[in-house]
Parts: sequence; structure tokens; C-alpha cells
Amino acid sequence: MRTTLRMRRAALVFTAIGALALTGCGGGDDGKDGKSGADAGSGPDKDSSPTVVLPKLDGEKVSVAAVWTGPEQANFTKVLDEFEKRTGATVTFVPAQDPIVNFLGTKIAGGQPPDVAMIPQVGAIQQAVAKKWAKPVGDEARAQLGQNYAQVWQDLGAVDGTQYGVYFKAANKSLIWYNAQAFENAGASEPKTWKDFIATAETVSASGVTPVSVGGADGWTLTDWFENIYLSQAGPEKYDQLAKHEIKWTDPSVKDALTTLAELFGKPELIAGGADGALQTEFPTSVTQTFTGGDQPKGAMVFEGDFVSVNIAQTEAKIGTDAKVFPFPAVGADSPVVTGGDAAVALKDSKGAQALLTWLASVDAAKIWAEQGGFISPNKALDAAAYPNDVQRTMAEALIAAGDDVRFDMSDQAPQSFGGTPGKGEWKILQDFLKNPKDIAGAQAKLESDAAAAYKS
Repeated sequence: MRTTLRMRRAALVFTAIGALALTGCGGGDDGKDGKSGADAGSGPDKDSSPTVVLPKLDGEKVSVAAVWTGPEQANFTKVLDEFEKRTGATVTFVPAQDPIVNFLGTKIAGGQPPDVAMIPQVGAIQQAVAKKWAKPVGDEARAQLGQNYAQVWQDLGAVDGTQYGVYFKAANKSLIWYNAQAFENAGASEPKTWKDFIATAETVSASGVTPVSVGGADGWTLTDWFENIYLSQAGPEKYDQLAKHEIKWTDPSVKDALTTLAELFGKPELIAGGADGALQTEFPTSVTQTFTGGDQPKGAMVFEGDFVSVNIAQTEAKIGTDAKVFPFPAVGADSPVVTGGDAAVALKDSKGAQALLTWLASVDAAKIWAEQGGFISPNKALDAAAYPNDVQRTMAEALIAAGDDVRFDMSDQAPQSFGGTPGKGEWKILQDFLKNPKDIAGAQAKLESDAAAAYKS
């Protein structure tokens, strides 16, 4: 009951997102002249002194590996630049590839592990600990975590009671973004339920625009579709059980979720390029093609997290006017609240690595990227005024409002071989399901077979 009530409170916060979008983000794109909820945070004033003390690291070199590219890498680099200014260290960004555990394994085998790695899966953190790569978080970083983070985010970075990860970047992965002009031309409105969502897609389709853009070339987007449906339809308790493989993927609840997903995937005319086109569309393109082409985009809607705003920024569309957003529609009683995140994990016992973890757990570090946009921090002490517009601010507040009952991305909790490897496991099976959504039983059997093998290894 506590979980359900907390999720409903968070869902109520999410409903404000659509209203804010319809008003053009209140005070404008910069969002800095509006006060709506911005003064409620407990973070420091814009001109306040630093909130964290860092050691002097003159002459020390620190390397950080992450899979981020493009705008995300550029924004993270701003965070690292400030760390350099405050400590005197020299920081090098090391571009990584998915699956990151394999990438790190190669680096470690070659005797060149990075000092810190930004790991995007809970399961990958657990693997790094099991392989004895990860080093425990030091006292200073733990103090920042205790001060600034809800317990759930600390627990997600811990293994057997020892803290290894500092979650720096979170994501609200329960959002549908849409082309406002395409909706207006079709006479469509924001749906609240899954049934209404399919009906809205049909309405948009009838207007001559394909309704849904799917980045199926990146299998992780398909796991997010499934997880949002499953959480809303099956409920949080079942979600937790499936995430831990305490129930099998052949469970009737999985059949129900895949059946619901097939209501979209089984109608290729509702998907940009059909199934084949979607499977050749990478996530960034799935976003940009929704917000280019004027009122005749390749797709009118695209599902994914708050980070979609980074890709929208690469088009001429303006969030709040051309690009609007609504919560993932409720399949069951409540709209889902699914999150993901990237945790900093030290791979070397060095003063620089520990100082960087402390920095990334601080309000000051979170504020730097928050001001750039395309980012949500799990740091509850960050003043919401740091976010660049009311849409993003409200998404961040909703994540914090979910507190300890937020549900983390299920595939990211799984062993990486099942939930986080391109061309394998859940990613590949759901890509196959997108192509053949009639074979629900076959998809379930394959998911269970691969999950059973991964969780035993």
C-alpha cells in the first residue's frame, strides 16, 4: 500500500508536465524567471560557497570511462572541468562502448583500467564487484551520499552492504514526447490510458502522419517499452520479483504485458517505417525524425526518458511549444514511474578516484549538468531552480517525489549478458518480438531460457 500511494503521488506530479508544456514552459525556455517549485529545493543559492571540500591533487591524473557521446559527453566534461579547477588534477575522458563490462575487462587485462567508470547498469556494478575490479566508496563520498541521496539510490550502488557506486545521473524513463503541430492537425489530445494511447495513434494515423517513432535498432528502448507496461499492469511487487528472476518470464503477467505491447507492435502502420524500419532506426534518429519535417514528421510521438530533450535540441523544435510531453499512459491503475541511472565506480585505490566520487555525489557537481539540460539528478539536495525550464524541472521533482519507492530499470538490474548486451538476451529477443509480435509464447520461452542462464552465471 505504501508503494502504491507513493507511486500515485509521483504520478500526480507527472501530470503537471503536460500542463506545463501546453503553456510553453511558463516563463520561457530558460525557465529562470519562473519560480514554480524552484524555490522549494534545499540546495544552495546560485551564488553560495562550495558545498563540498575536495583535496588538492596538483599533478595527479584521473581518467574516467563512460559510454556518453555528443552533447552528453560535452556536458559531463563541464563537470570534470570544474573538478580540475577545484583540485588541480588533470582529468581524461575515456570513451567506452557497450557492454561496458566487456570494455572495462579489456582495459584491465591490458593493465590500463580507468580510475573511475560510469556504469549504467546495476547488474554491471555487481559484476565489477564480483570480478574484484570495483573499490569501495570512501568516507567523504559516503558522507555526501548520506546527506544528499534517498536510501534507494544508495542501495542501488551497494553490493552486500558495501557501497561501490555513486549515482550521478538519473533518468525518468516514463515519458511520451510528441510533435505538437502533428497532434493539432490531427485533432488529437494527450492520452491518459493505454487504450486511449492506441486510439490517439489511430487518430494521428488517419491524418496522414505515422504516429509512433521507435528506435528499435537499440534494443534497450524496447526493454523500456516492456518495463513501463509491465510495472503499470502487473504492479510493483511483481516487477521486483521479475527483476530478481524470482518469477519466470513464462509467468502469465509477462504474457499479459507482451500482449499489451503487441497492440502497438502488431500494427506496423502505426510505427514509422514499420517493424523493419524501426529495427534500422537508432534512438537519436527516432527522436530527431519526430521533430523535423514540419507538420509531416516521420513519426508524431516518440517514447523515452527526459534525456530525449538533448536530441530535440539538435533540431529546430522548441520544448514546450513544438515538442511536448505526457506521462507514459496507464495500463493498470497507475501510470508507471521507471528510472535508470549511471553510477560512478572507482576501479583504482587512488586519492583522485575517491575525490571524484565525492565530487560527483555533491550538489555542486549535479548543478553544473542540470543547468545544461538533458539531465536529471537523483541528488535530493539540488535546488530545482538549476534546471533550465519548467518541463525538466517538473520531471526532476517527480523523480525526487517518488523517493525510496522509485522503480529502477529492470533490464539494468539484470546480469549484463541478459539485460545489457547488444544482439543478445532481452535486447535481441524484444527486437525479434517487434518483428513478430504474434509469437508471444516463443518470446517468453526465449526470455526465460536466456534469463535462467544469465542469473546462474
